[in-house]
Amino acid sequence: MIQARTGPAARKPETSARPPLVRELLLVAGLFLLYKLGRQAATGRTDEAFRNADRVWDWERALHLPGEGAVQGVLLDSGTLVHLANTYYATVHFPATVLFLGWLYWRRPGHYLWARRVLSVLTGAALALHLLMPLAPPRLLAASGLVDTGQVYGPTVYGESTDTGALANQFAAMPSLHVGWALMVAVGIIAATRSRWRWLWLLHPLLTLLVVIGTANHYWLDALVAVALLTGALAAIGAPRPGSPRRGSLVARSAALAEAPPVPPVAPVASGAGR
Repeated sequence: MIQARTGPAARKPETSARPPLVRELLLVAGLFLLYKLGRQAATGRTDEAFRNADRVWDWERALHLPGEGAVQGVLLDSGTLVHLANTYYATVHFPATVLFLGWLYWRRPGHYLWARRVLSVLTGAALALHLLMPLAPPRLLAASGLVDTGQVYGPTVYGESTDTGALANQFAAMPSLHVGWALMVAVGIIAATRSRWRWLWLLHPLLTLLVVIGTANHYWLDALVAVALLTGALAAIGAPRPGSPRRGSLVARSAALAEAPPVPPVAPVASGAGR
């Protein structure tokens, strides 16, 4: 009888905690559209973007950060490797984040709401920084001496034209949302699961970092600022609220036992009965 009570009782709160799907799709799509439109507002600031790129390059040298060229040199040793890096940069970033949110929505609704809020704060802060500090990526900075691997080896997410209008939408290098989103995917999966292998998800942001640096799409400082913004977003939103435990777990069974009606005590049998 206890098992019959625990199934629906444990599933119902988790299902009810899942927000309406249509609302969430519209909300996420609206946030993404707002971000894309916001980036368009940075057009026409080419000179400022290159001045900022010179400053970032000088700051990195003053801080003795490793040169981006060291990572790119490893990629350029193999045409296959650099092509894979360009493909990873072009195809993994957005789909991985969408799949992450979709999985949380279906399997961990409480964690989904937490992750969506954190990503919204992170992306909003990144957009503000894009507008305040347009930044040309290192592949466009002559002083860096780096190769635009997307244009040379392909594939690339940017057009082949090198005029000012075509480059304007590329001046949003600071911070790197590739790194910020990838790190949030890893943090979210680690927080929402209990597998001993979940820590391997940290390889996703690590690989993303090496890819964005090696393809010369971002500076080291772009990644560091993204990590700092994500840390601030996590602190502002707080810990996730996972909701009720899944059916069959020890916590769910304990909760069901606690909610079950008490069993009335059995009256003791008199010692002299039957005499």
